[in-house]
Amino acid sequence: MYDWCVDNNCTPFIVVAVDGSVRVPQEFVQNGEIVLNVSLGATSSLSLGNDYIEFKARFGGVAREICVPLGRVSAIYARENGQGMTFPLESVSAEDAAQQRPAKSPVDGALAESPVTPVVKAARGAKKTDGKASVTPRPSLTRVK
Repeated sequence: MYDWCVDNNCTPFIVVAVDGSVRVPQEFVQNGEIVLNVSLGATSSLSLGNDYIEFKARFGGVAREICVPLGRVSAIYARENGQGMTFPLESVSAEDAAQQRPAKSPVDGALAESPVTPVVKAARGAKKTDGKASVTPRPSLTRVK
């Protein structure tokens, strides 16, 4: 799905259900979820592994390391059209996740100063037209069983 987004000039976003096994800035978590822009322009050292999605990104100008177990990704979608997929969440305790996480991940260590855009995007974006702000509707996902 990530490759489809990139191939079609769309911006891939992931929805992550946050628990103790997820390494994200907690101040950006809303209702137990965080939406992350995982495009190459918004991340540095992006690694889409079999167990984890890891990358470096800036949140409010502050560089952060992000590590998300694949079992905590509940959806991936294209920002431009809302097309995507949802996934069932795996139940993993924080202790089990800490033991499974590699001792040194590719994004551990010092963060390099690189020009990356903010990763967390508001689910609703404000667009200015004629000096007035209008709210665009949030893309919706439908779970198909």
